[in-house]
Amino acid sequence: MPDHADRHTMDRDDGRDGNGSTEPVSRRRALQTTLGAVMGTVIPSITELNVARTMAAPLPDRGAPTTFAALAEHAKALAANPYRPRPDDLPAPLKALTYDGYRAITFRPGASLRLGAHFSVQLFHRGFLQGKRVDLFLQPPGAAAKPVAYGSDLFDLGPALQGRTFPPDLGFAGFRLHYAFDAARPEGQEEFLVFLGASYFRLRGKGQEYGLSARGAAIGTGGPGPEEFPDFTAFWICEPEDDARTVEILALLESPSLTGAYRFRVTPGDPSVMRVEAALHPRAAIPRLGLAPLTSMFLHGQNGPGAPGAEPFDDFRPQVHDSDGLAVATHGDRLWRPLVNGRRAPQISAFSVDPLVGFGLLQRERTFPAYLDVQARHEARPGLWVTPEAGFGTGAVQLFEIPSREEYMDNIVAAFVPAAPVAAGSTLLPRYTLTTVGAEPVAVVPETLARVVSTRIGSAERLRPTTPPSPERRLYVVDFEGPGLPHESGAALAADVSASAGTLVGPVVEFVPQTGGWRLYVEWRPPATRPPGDVVLRARLMQEGRPLTETWDAAA
Repeated sequence: MPDHADRHTMDRDDGRDGNGSTEPVSRRRALQTTLGAVMGTVIPSITELNVARTMAAPLPDRGAPTTFAALAEHAKALAANPYRPRPDDLPAPLKALTYDGYRAITFRPGASLRLGAHFSVQLFHRGFLQGKRVDLFLQPPGAAAKPVAYGSDLFDLGPALQGRTFPPDLGFAGFRLHYAFDAARPEGQEEFLVFLGASYFRLRGKGQEYGLSARGAAIGTGGPGPEEFPDFTAFWICEPEDDARTVEILALLESPSLTGAYRFRVTPGDPSVMRVEAALHPRAAIPRLGLAPLTSMFLHGQNGPGAPGAEPFDDFRPQVHDSDGLAVATHGDRLWRPLVNGRRAPQISAFSVDPLVGFGLLQRERTFPAYLDVQARHEARPGLWVTPEAGFGTGAVQLFEIPSREEYMDNIVAAFVPAAPVAAGSTLLPRYTLTTVGAEPVAVVPETLARVVSTRIGSAERLRPTTPPSPERRLYVVDFEGPGLPHESGAALAADVSASAGTLVGPVVEFVPQTGGWRLYVEWRPPATRPPGDVVLRARLMQEGRPLTETWDAAA
């Protein structure tokens, strides 16, 4: 872990990714790399994603504008042929860079590429762990795309590379987009979107810090074999009309099992909204394909270590996480699963949906005293909400939680996984919207249900002692706030509770005048023989047989 003085640059966009797997290609860890952006952000570097890139294949006709339809046909043609990795062509001086040497490479702001009146592009140099090259094109309105030419003079290469130049075909590792959130200060552009590393990207809204990541696709996450990481191998950044507030990006995705074309239409603001359209063409059967995957970090939170027997964190900060729960919406219900760390092994939870209304990894705790980290500003990390529009069908939202003791590792993955394995030669056409989420309630998270705002766990012996004491008894304290809840203590609310094993005993519901919300106390008594895996506990508040809150869903 970096020393605390360096965390404000490393932790604001640290691109964490981790996995407990020992397979040769694993989502094991990330290196945070400061690249001297306008905001001083840090961009993700993923150590084990530099294994393979496809051989260069003919791209859509450069004599005409590249369209999503043409790119989708190109991806389909690629899928009909075997995946062919190409040799590593990173020059030795760039491959030999240390972490600090790569950090010192910064893009010169004066070389930013303007996109209309409100956007600009900055580029990432290849080197160190960011060895892969992506092809970048700028596409003017109604005209053919033009490749973005590499030049060493676009960057301050830092002391380790002082005086060096590199060939014009070196290319770039990725890019970031900037936008003036404040209309009164058009010159004050801020970074809001990053594409760098495999198919990872990050989006933030006005006033937010970078936190969780999204991906183009996830293959085999949590499966019995190694996870596969598709790459975005080429991007077409479409120049918007001069006064446009939305920018469009096309992308080509490649991996041994999958090819795909993507169209991203991004409108930054409060919130920032990204509309995603994809055409996916499997080269091989994919037993577990994750659509609209989200990746985040949860180290410890308000529920303590979170898992039975987990070691507490010796940390001055009460909580450390980029997301604190998963929300899954279906018609008439919304489920909230607080995230857990500290299990002995990775855990997959599946939430069946038919149909899916939406899901997201959210950061509901948004007050500074909850974190006490002046530099990381976890309270300002965005959530991301996925709203499906087409191509999802029957399936489940799967949550993959990986034990982690390190803050710089992503250990949380959520994605929609179709019920049936994806067949080779098939075509998937998912469309969905990603929306940044800050303080709730927000319109994009559906259903007029009050939400879970905290989950706390402790010994039931403290408030309900028994003789002799039974330390395995646990007390769950769940706070609910939001629309639809009565604002007086005399209201008759009841708790609807259930446990997949053991017994939930003596639920008590009370009004909390300090917050205007309601609190549920309920004791869980485990069974004599604990079943393998998680015990699932559920609860919601009811009035006259009608649910007032989303369903709290916890793993005991």
